[in-house]
Amino acid sequence: MRSVSRSVLTLGALATMTTACAGGNGGRPELPSASYVASKEQPGEEYVIGPLDQLNIFVWRNPELSAKVQVRPDGRITTPLVNDMPAVGKTPAMLADDMKKALSEYVNKPIVSVIVENFSGTYSQQVRIVGATEKPASIPFRANMTLLDAMIAVGGLSQYAAGNKAKLVRYDRDTGKQKEFALQISNLLKKGDSSANVRLEPGDVIIIPESMF
Repeated sequence: MRSVSRSVLTLGALATMTTACAGGNGGRPELPSASYVASKEQPGEEYVIGPLDQLNIFVWRNPELSAKVQVRPDGRITTPLVNDMPAVGKTPAMLADDMKKALSEYVNKPIVSVIVENFSGTYSQQVRIVGATEKPASIPFRANMTLLDAMIAVGGLSQYAAGNKAKLVRYDRDTGKQKEFALQISNLLKKGDSSANVRLEPGDVIIIPESMF
């Protein structure tokens, strides 16, 4: 009887371990699948200026007041006649309005345009991929971006990556909390499993662990 009981316990333990290994997602929910190419291209959220963005400030009929500037790490810019103008967190249209108000002290009814030439964006508009990938990076979010797009941008998985144990961390603006979702990156990249491709959102963080074997 004892030997039978031990056998049952051993089989139960093995079944539990097998189930855990097969799941590999810590009970995290999975996101709905996304197609490789969006059925309908549409604009994303309005772009918000971030640190290190390159801006072209154009003041009509006042070339001496126009300038190409980079947003400083502190989130401000300096142009002729305007010192330390906050730029981070504003859309180009919002910054143009603020520049117009500041220049109104020196120019009669200035017309100002702000053009973003090199994009970095705020962290809330980037997708960050860390862990066992060829080149971990923060990449600007693009409208209709998917997991496949992000993995192409970072060169895919590293040799020892546990792609099917990866997770996506997403900030839920409605609840103010972070949510974690399971990803099947190995299935997507190595098996061509289109159901493993999911749509990304601005601010997503993808974490890829290394395999223990």
